[in-house]
Amino acid sequence: KLLGPVKWTYFYLYVILDVFSRYVPGWLVATRESAALADRLIAETIAREGVGRGTLTLHADRGSSMTSGDVSRLLATLGVGRSHSRPHVSNDNPYSEALFRTLKYRPSFPSRPFADIAAAIAWVERFVDWYNPKHLHSAINFVTPDDRHFGRHLNILTARSRVYAAARRLHPERWSGKTRSWE
Repeated sequence: KLLGPVKWTYFYLYVILDVFSRYVPGWLVATRESAALADRLIAETIAREGVGRGTLTLHADRGSSMTSGDVSRLLATLGVGRSHSRPHVSNDNPYSEALFRTLKYRPSFPSRPFADIAAAIAWVERFVDWYNPKHLHSAINFVTPDDRHFGRHLNILTARSRVYAAARRLHPERWSGKTRSWE
């Protein structure tokens, strides 16, 4: 939830996150939580990403929009497996929680509520435009989600390993143990 302009109002941020790469292929900001909106976001993202039948499992919280019949039917139609967080555990998806923490602790995150939905959408768009191609993610060996999602991470990590190995050969006194494995 993103704070809205009036007390007790929120904008709802829907995010699809690839767990392997931490890449955000789809997102949506809305004024309400809705199965129809979740349905649309999932269908559009799967189509845009070209995901084949039987190759995807969607993990979601147990919110009403994600457990609805509409979303269940869509996932079955698209051949998408599903899993859900444990009952009554609101923070059971560490990948999403980490993404939302990164989002809310960005220096550019507004200290005041968003003035309107257009402001919320614009801010999230800027965040995703930074996060996917520029954020060096610690959980994926400090490569960007873009690099990992599109397979460029292997070349980057191999080159990084060579640089570290060369530096260790030149200055072995700087290492007290093994060289970090980047692969």
